[in-house]
Amino acid sequence: MATLSKKIDFAIIMSVKNANPNGDPLNGNRPRTDYEGLGEMADVCLKRKVRDRLIERYTSLKDENEKSGQAIFVQSDDRKVDGETSLRNRAESETNGLGKKAFSANAKKDETAKLACAKWLDVRAFGQVFAFGKSNDADGVSIPIRGAVTIQSAFSVEPVSVSSTQITKSVSGEGDGTKRGSDTMGMKHRVDSGIYVTYGSMNPQLAERTGFSDDDAAIIKAILPRLFENDASSARPEGSMAVRNVIWWEHNSKAGQYSSAKVHKTLTVKADGSYSFTTNLDGLKPEEIDGF
Repeated sequence: MATLSKKIDFAIIMSVKNANPNGDPLNGNRPRTDYEGLGEMADVCLKRKVRDRLIERYTSLKDENEKSGQAIFVQSDDRKVDGETSLRNRAESETNGLGKKAFSANAKKDETAKLACAKWLDVRAFGQVFAFGKSNDADGVSIPIRGAVTIQSAFSVEPVSVSSTQITKSVSGEGDGTKRGSDTMGMKHRVDSGIYVTYGSMNPQLAERTGFSDDDAAIIKAILPRLFENDASSARPEGSMAVRNVIWWEHNSKAGQYSSAKVHKTLTVKADGSYSFTTNLDGLKPEEIDGF
């Protein structure tokens, strides 16, 4: 299959209403903010949501031929579809991975990287470091793969207001029930309202190394407007987070007509979620996709 034929840039405009878009475990799980008070969603958080949507897509495919090369390597525990207990087990599995020989001391790293990219969509898209230490029955190995798709952290257009509420449980998690335990008290945090924006790019030169194709780009393009589907939780109630718009710039060549920085800077997003293009780039017209 031919690899990505054109450079692609994109932006995602998201709305948050009474939700915690990405809690910081080092700060009591409060919504992430920078020193200017802007809300933040880490790039790994966004890629996790992309992977979750790709897993859902993979499980919906009925034809085994369609599933070939569409599996996801980095599966969260609550989205696991193959029963593997770790990334190493998945990589070395004879059924769901490449087998232990692919990661042995005698294996050629380039061949293993090529096989991994062919098998897992997220590996050829985002890259992966197969860094496994030595164990009793396996060699240590480190195989880095640079992916063709990059996504930046998302930041809010304006500083966000974070509300914190103390909560209590009506029953203790431990003890004999004669008194409440220390775990009955807790805190819950949320962003009252905010518009977040993230940017990304798809690089044809890196795609040549991983095998990332135009079809792969089309799959990711189709799921970006649905980034928060089936993602509801207590911290993110259904409907509290949504993709408002996806802006998609498709260049006319692998090298691209303009740098990603110049393309991204043409987009201006306001606090109400409306947006405009401050500069018209000759020969590069953005496609505007409504969210769901």
